[in-house]
Amino acid sequence: MKTLQNHTIIYDEQCPLCNAYTGHFIRFGMLDQNGRTPFNEQSTTQFPAVNWERAKTEIALVDRVHERVYYGVDSLVKIIGNRFPALLWFMKYAVIRWIIQKIYFFVSYNRKVIAPGKVFEEEHLCAPPMNYTYRWLYIAFAWLITSVVLTSYAALLHPIVPTTAFGREFLICGGQILFQGLIVFSIRPQRLIHYLGNMMTVSLIGALLLLPALLMGLFYQSVIFFLVYFFSVVAWMFYEHGKRVKTLGIASLVSFTWMLYRLLIVGWIFLTSK
Repeated sequence: MKTLQNHTIIYDEQCPLCNAYTGHFIRFGMLDQNGRTPFNEQSTTQFPAVNWERAKTEIALVDRVHERVYYGVDSLVKIIGNRFPALLWFMKYAVIRWIIQKIYFFVSYNRKVIAPGKVFEEEHLCAPPMNYTYRWLYIAFAWLITSVVLTSYAALLHPIVPTTAFGREFLICGGQILFQGLIVFSIRPQRLIHYLGNMMTVSLIGALLLLPALLMGLFYQSVIFFLVYFFSVVAWMFYEHGKRVKTLGIASLVSFTWMLYRLLIVGWIFLTSK
């Protein structure tokens, strides 16, 4: 196995995603045992060549011998390409590099709502600046995926649950963004965009948790099973939503209004289906 020697990646210790993948670089021998260090005051003193503001968004990799610094996609390509040289060949193409760069920024700017740490993104932490374009793109992405999955899953619940269409699920999901957005804006407006990102992550994870049942539905038919499975996912979502609301420092009332909206929609669906 080929190890990239004398390089250190400076990661966000408060980010579960960053913790996981940089830890795997060490575990699988892609970096040596001194190959990662958390973003803190000690690292800023140890590596003066790093642009620390840029490193909050684009993870920095420092060549300890030549004092060269790689950022973001370049740092990951340097590490992974050392083990898998074919990646370096692909990255020579401008179109591929552009796509990967956009995906990287999409994840990096939203990492604090995809997998938040135990504390909110305060200024002294390694948190990227707010980028509203990427945040709204993420919200729209989660909105779309959730709507598609729920449309498909509703077919497994028929005839207990009335049939639906993508357009209706898309509007229902968008309605929750508006409903919860107005409530959070009235309680703590400065946390609104952070809340919406976290709320849509909960919806997206919930949708992904439904995928195994959708696959099972190809060869197994049991409305009761799929209904119980669905409510189990919703119960987990309520719990996860509550955790994220607490981290954001928003009143727990928001979790109950989140559930209230869903109950109102269920009631509306049954009333209008008669």
